[in-house]
Amino acid sequence: MNYNINSVGRQIPESIPGIGKLVPFKGEGNYLRTENKTGAKIRYGQRDERKLLSSIEEAVKKSGLSDGMTVSFHHHMRNGDYVLNKVFDVIHELGIKDLTLAPSSLSPCHDHIIEYIKDGTITGIQSSGLRGKLGEEISKGILKTPAIIRSHGGRARAIEDGELKIDVAFIAAPSCDEFGNINGRTGNSACGSLGYGIVDAIYANCVVAITDNLVEFPNLPASIGMKYVDYVVKVDQIGDPTGIVSGSIRFNDNPRDLLIAQNALKAIVASGLYKEGFTFQTGAAGSTLAVARLLLDKMKKDNVKASMALGGITGYMVKMLEEGYVDGLMDTQSFDLDAVRSIRENEKHFEISASDYANPNNPTPAVNTLDFVLLGALEVDTDFNVNVITRSDGVINQAVGGHQDTAPGAKMSLILAPLVRSRNPIVLDKVTTVCTPGESVDVICTDYGIAVNPNRGDLIEKFEKAGLETIDIKELQKKALELTGKPEEIKFSNDIVAVLEYRDGSIIDVIRKEA
Repeated sequence: MNYNINSVGRQIPESIPGIGKLVPFKGEGNYLRTENKTGAKIRYGQRDERKLLSSIEEAVKKSGLSDGMTVSFHHHMRNGDYVLNKVFDVIHELGIKDLTLAPSSLSPCHDHIIEYIKDGTITGIQSSGLRGKLGEEISKGILKTPAIIRSHGGRARAIEDGELKIDVAFIAAPSCDEFGNINGRTGNSACGSLGYGIVDAIYANCVVAITDNLVEFPNLPASIGMKYVDYVVKVDQIGDPTGIVSGSIRFNDNPRDLLIAQNALKAIVASGLYKEGFTFQTGAAGSTLAVARLLLDKMKKDNVKASMALGGITGYMVKMLEEGYVDGLMDTQSFDLDAVRSIRENEKHFEISASDYANPNNPTPAVNTLDFVLLGALEVDTDFNVNVITRSDGVINQAVGGHQDTAPGAKMSLILAPLVRSRNPIVLDKVTTVCTPGESVDVICTDYGIAVNPNRGDLIEKFEKAGLETIDIKELQKKALELTGKPEEIKFSNDIVAVLEYRDGSIIDVIRKEA
């Protein structure tokens, strides 16, 4: 196999069977596409055609799904989703094989489909994340074709540009009428924004809405309108809404998280970006949630208001909106039940699609309006590259999400991480897997200090003027190794189990099986 070296020093194969030719990552903004956007198949609407079907099986049959096609799902139900597993149970019973599964992300509840990979029902996966036992099994090489991992913006781009062509999209619909007007704001399974499913519905050749809440026509305003929906199926339950709050979404009073958050807040204030009308995005892990809480306290004290908060929306952002400290929320994914309630009740809580949010091939994706973004990390290295998808042993267990979309979009990207996690150093010579390139990362905030990318001389100067102490990234690494000792080097084979795209479609890294 022939390789090319990309701009972050990773060996990228020239091509992979089942995927084709690979373009190595050349740096942010250096792989520009000139093709026009694609579109869905035209389906002539008959006046008397009935969309409401009796079962998922009938919908699968009427959709024309057959061997070798691509199906998609959205992940707004997160670890409470029932729809993907229900649909694949039917697909398996019908004997349809060799499918590419292309959901916006996958959670531990989808471990159910491992057997459908092993028996050839699913032979390819294209997703933002692979968690739980499913991620572990794919890391062992059970997929016939290596998985393709994309960011949220990269996935929207791939769908709109025709790189990822969806034959049938199955939309979990918390509320739907018989003609296919869908929203996620009401019903027992309300999940809030349907930002990821919107793109699928617009560009798929066939769209099936699966709902447990069939309401009277018209179900307006609709997140996904009836002009995109071919069939509607009523089932008993599409998911458990309490599963929305799962995985990385957590908050506690862990002193380490609070210390990291305090360092991040100091960096935000010293940057000069914290001022009336600023825009921001926070993540959903412990330290980033802690920043949201500290930031609100700081805004109240200084009487400073933000114009917009973006991204996956949490209860802390809702609190800012309701107390008048942010003018609006742009929501691609509602991360908890407070956010679900808010998008239903508050006219300043806006639903946006994944393409509106982060598609790099749009003139102004919302990420490009950010002043600062707070992001997590599994590993960072001395070149400021960040890994958010694999453990140190190369096992896939998380998601890229919007990490590599927001980092280059924001005026200042801050990575929040403890210096040591589970006796492993977080700052390394080289990360196991590069997800976000160091050129897009500005500040690393840890419980042992703040490091600034040397390329951001402007920030270094501002921090110095503000009296904010910083530490060289290599000193952070040295401190981490003093605490943990040098970790044993993991050996990897040449067998590629996943390809990691950058948001523009070039390849930033590949994931290999452990030797």
